[in-house]
Amino acid sequence: MSATLPGPGVLTAWLAATVPAPLVFFEWTHRWEEDQPVSTALWWPVLASPLLAAVLAARQPRRPGVALGVSTLVATALLALSLALFRWVVPLTGEAHWGRALLGGAALAVAGALIGYAAGGRLPHRVRPASRRGYLIGGLAVVFGALLAQSAVRLGAEDSTIGQPPHEYGGVGPYSTSAGRFTAPATGAYAIFAVGFSPADPDCRVTGGGAEVRTAEPVSVPPGDYGSDAATYSWVATVRVPTPGRWTLDCRTTDPEASYVVGDVPEIRGAVGEVIHWPVGVIWLFGAVPGLLIVADTARRRRASHPAVLSERLRSRFRCWLPGPVSCCGPGG
Repeated sequence: MSATLPGPGVLTAWLAATVPAPLVFFEWTHRWEEDQPVSTALWWPVLASPLLAAVLAARQPRRPGVALGVSTLVATALLALSLALFRWVVPLTGEAHWGRALLGGAALAVAGALIGYAAGGRLPHRVRPASRRGYLIGGLAVVFGALLAQSAVRLGAEDSTIGQPPHEYGGVGPYSTSAGRFTAPATGAYAIFAVGFSPADPDCRVTGGGAEVRTAEPVSVPPGDYGSDAATYSWVATVRVPTPGRWTLDCRTTDPEASYVVGDVPEIRGAVGEVIHWPVGVIWLFGAVPGLLIVADTARRRRASHPAVLSERLRSRFRCWLPGPVSCCGPGG
């Protein structure tokens, strides 16, 4: 049954194709003003489920019950996991028929398992020792996984935001008309947005209420695409003011043309609204886990294959030392 279960490589391909792929593809093929509806994202895991079931079923051509049953169950379970991510972690805009998506993907998984089992019986199955290329593939998966994880968090936060653009209270920079001053209507948190291509890591401070200085908390993964046709805003930091009134914003950066404005904190649905505040290294680590599993699995398989290869070589040497016609060493061996 272990051959029917997906290995680290198959799991990595599934996660990449069902979570960051729909977000990145939508970003590349649509205008920045548009938010991705959840219905378009769900097509990716639904259509990927029969492919996964076919690959798993093809590995067990002599065990039809195990091949069809386990491959269908595994594909359906991973489909449910991907749907849960878009339901609670990255809840995009729009509505979706979650039950229909799960049942439709499960039905396609059954069809994929049947096709994979039929095709697997016609293909030769050879047990090959793990190649060192697994280390290269795993290393590439670590790098691209970390980058895709950060991109998926940013794009997911952008498309899961409620209400755009945020209200502006003032700002600083050549594109602001308030000369660094803004009026906070109430106590609480306010967002600092970078205008256009302004650097996303400014050192922003707010002064007011008797020369009180409050340092803004940077957003680890700044979501963008806020604003209007005139300018694009990116949420780069958050500042909390203790009292309403007039405050002064000062953002230090290496770009003299950079502009920053103060506005309401964006309301982001789902757990991704908290993930953007995690340290970037933690997000990279989550994205690198599949690649690390590929490297670890390659090392395990290579260690397991070495004793068998060594044993076969010793038996071959021992046969060569035997006297008589059974010796395989030839004349003078």
